[in-house]
Formats: sequence, C-alpha cells, structure tokens
Amino acid sequence: MSSTRTLIRGGLVITAADEIHADVLIEEGRIVALAAHGSDVAEGWTAGRTIDATGKYVIPGGVDAHTHMEMPFGGTFAADTFETGTRAAAWGGTTTIVDFAIQSPGQALRTGLDAWYAKADGNCAIDYAFHMIMADVNESSLKEMDLLVQEGVTSFKLFMAYPGVFYSDDGQILRAMQRAAHNGGLIMMHAENGIAIDVLVEQALAAGHTDPRYHGEVRKVLLEAEATHRAIQLARVAEAPLYVVHVSAEEAVAELAAARDKGLPVFGETCPQYLFLSTDNLAEPDFEGSKYVCSTPLRPKEHQDALWRGLRTNDLQVVSTDHCPFCFAGQKEMGRGDFSKIPNGLPGVENRMDLLHQAVVEGKLTRRRWIEIACASPARMFGLYPRKGTIAPGADADVVIYDPHTEQTVSAETHHMDVDYSAYEGKRITGQVETVLSRGELVIDKRQFTGRAGHGQYTPRSLCQYLT
Repeated sequence: MSSTRTLIRGGLVITAADEIHADVLIEEGRIVALAAHGSDVAEGWTAGRTIDATGKYVIPGGVDAHTHMEMPFGGTFAADTFETGTRAAAWGGTTTIVDFAIQSPGQALRTGLDAWYAKADGNCAIDYAFHMIMADVNESSLKEMDLLVQEGVTSFKLFMAYPGVFYSDDGQILRAMQRAAHNGGLIMMHAENGIAIDVLVEQALAAGHTDPRYHGEVRKVLLEAEATHRAIQLARVAEAPLYVVHVSAEEAVAELAAARDKGLPVFGETCPQYLFLSTDNLAEPDFEGSKYVCSTPLRPKEHQDALWRGLRTNDLQVVSTDHCPFCFAGQKEMGRGDFSKIPNGLPGVENRMDLLHQAVVEGKLTRRRWIEIACASPARMFGLYPRKGTIAPGADADVVIYDPHTEQTVSAETHHMDVDYSAYEGKRITGQVETVLSRGELVIDKRQFTGRAGHGQYTPRSLCQYLT
C-alpha cells in the first residue's frame, strides 16, 4: 500500500486554526493523517513518495472564488482559457477556482451553465466549480435557481452596474434574493450604481476626458457605498444572505461592518489589486493606465488601510482575484480615445497567494489569517469545506509546499498567465510556491509543471457554510 502513498515530512503545517510541526500522510488523493514530526507514529509511516518540507510551510491549496476564464467582454474575450488560467493558478499555489457561468439575456440559466461546463471540461489543471451570473431575472430563471442549487451551483451573481449588459433593477434583485432565501443559495453582488455611473461616463467623454484615469473618477466611491447600502437593505427585506464582491472603498467596508454589527448575514470580498494598487496606476502615462482598468476601480491609496483593517477584523472575509485578463496589445488598446471601451479586468490568479504572504512578511496579516482569507473562508463561503481549504484527515490532498524565504520579482517575463503584462511588474516578494499537489497528484514539482489539462475535476458545492 505504501507505494501509492505520499508523505510530506518536516514542514510547518499552517491552517486557519493551527500551526503545527507535523508530517502529513496522503493516500488515494486524500489526507489520511497528521502526526507530530519525530513522533513514533510519524516515524513508523512509509510511503512510495516522500517530500522533504524542512524549513518550509505546508499549507492548503488556495481557493480562488472569483475568476473569469474565457469571459466575453465588449467584443473580445479574457485572454486566459480554462487550460492556461488553471495552470497559472497552480503555479501560484491555488488548487481550486470558482468561475462564473454567464446567462445571456433571453436565454435560460441552464444554457449559460452548459456552455461553461463545455468550456472547462477536460481542460483544467486543478479542480473547479461555478457560480451563475444572472443577467435576466424573470419567472423562468427564478425557478431555475432552485434546480441549480440542487445541482451544486449554490451562488448567483447580480449586477447593479453595466446597464444593458448584466444590470438588474431593485425589483429583480429583490425577487432573486427572495428566491435565494427560499432555496439556500447565496446572492453575490457587484455593488455600484451603474445608472448614475453611465451619466458620469457620458459627461466625462463629452468634456474630452478620455484617458484611463477617468474610469476611476466616474466610478465614484460614493456610488459603490450607496449600492452596497442598498444591496444590504434589499437583502434585509428579503431575509437573505448577501456576499458583496470586489469591495474597493473605505465607505463600502463601513456599510458591511455596520450590517455585520447588527448580526446580519452579510459578507465581503476584496482583491489584491485594491490592497496593492491605486489610482496612481490608473494615471500612468502613455495609456499604460489602461492595464489597471477594472470595476470596481482602483481607489486612492488611503483606502488600502481600511481594506487591510477589514481583513484583520473579519468585516471582509475573503480575498479573491477577479482574474479577468486582457492583453494590453489589441485588447486594452480598444479603449484608446475612449476609456469606456477599455475591457475591464486584471490578471492576478497566479499572484494572490504570494502577495498575501508578502502582507504576512510586512506584518499586516498573521500566517493563519493568510490561510483563512485565501483558503478556508472561501471554501466555507461557497460550500467546499472541509474537502478544500484545510489540511485535515478526509480533506482532498490539495497541498502546497511554500518556501517563505525565497525572494522573487513579479514579472510578465516569468508568469504563466496568458497575458502580455503583469499588474505587479517589478514588485519584490518574499516567499514562493515550491511544490503543489492536487488531490495527491504533483502539479508543480520543485518549480516544474508536471500537471496536465483534464486532471482538474468539476466540484459541486453545498450551501454557504456560514449559514447552515
């Protein structure tokens, strides 16, 4: 039996709850046991493959609960396919993604979901699941929500932004929330007042303000805060839980904190771009700022402190990437002369675990909180825990050997995302992924990719575990 086993020896095992010097025994794709390093139990273990993790961290594979592989946007598609995107995720220590299947207006939810199943099937290097974007809330799609929940697609994203594309009005949002309250699903909200933003976009362009930095100026902090407040009140009326995606502004965090102080089931996510980048990047000359166009937009630097504080106090629970890469050449450039035509999105699926470890190095987070916001909380939030997000007997053997001392410089020259720039070009980071196992199979072996398209499995999800 020992030939099919993998043994990880000598590392510091870090989960959201514990830090222990322990050896980890893996069999048939699952973690079967942990034992104190050097103990009689651990010394008695034999395995066909032994990985020496001395001086390294042994952490759960990351769970990135917000990605957009192959996403259509404004006449083009996100540059990463499910194959290239999941491979890059693995390089960055992420072993599960939750991507967004998209309903097109006039189409059934099922049609959109099936299209995304087809895109991902046989192409992923790591495990994956889906949320459902609802672009057309009506009697028929509301009924379909119940069926999707039963199938393991237990979260639904709505947009208060993008009129004419994904936008839902307050009545549609309320109906979807009421349905979620009934079927146990979780509503995810893009909270920006899109109707007001469109007016400001029109006015900015009419005044000749066409550069990328105006993308940030028209998508005002107050319009994120207002929409966040409104989403919370609608969720209260519907008696439904709410998860606000890509929170970027101090005032929006304050709305979430106030709701949570009342004991409401309201949750918030932020992303590395809001923690590490700012409007300074959007203002970069020669149209370089277009690389940083995403929605919600980057904010002035002073908002970063509130986001870090929210992560420490648990007013924000999850850090996801909103990975939606568009190349500078030929894609971001579509918006030269009109910032509203720049495809919205940043590459980041490969950088998240490292950037958050850098925050540990800088004293902004503890090691356990790093694992909590990047692995355990997203897994719990979206019904994947304890299969994903922890190192414990019975969990999938999604394990990362992380070297906390190696220094690296982030660059498009060395990253594995299929995009021609890095949002963090030249950033120095301490810490690097060394080895990655997905369900016990080596995907990255000492900084060599040994995985394959098709290893990744579709993973149905249970309900949000903060509510059950």
